[in-house]
Amino acid sequence: MFEACEYEVIQIDGDYANLKRTDIESDDVKVVARALLPAEIREGSRLKYELLQYTLV
Repeated sequence: MFEACEYEVIQIDGDYANLKRTDIESDDVKVVARALLPAEIREGSRLKYELLQYTLV
């Protein structure tokens, strides 16, 4: 079964965004293509990843 994850956008770099997971303790940064993210994201935005889709929180 798939569980939801929460992320914060820590940096936007051209066509990619760097995301840091916030629902667990982790220092890992995930690089995601902006085409997969909501268009209105900004640095500091909170995202939920569930069912292979990112949505603003």
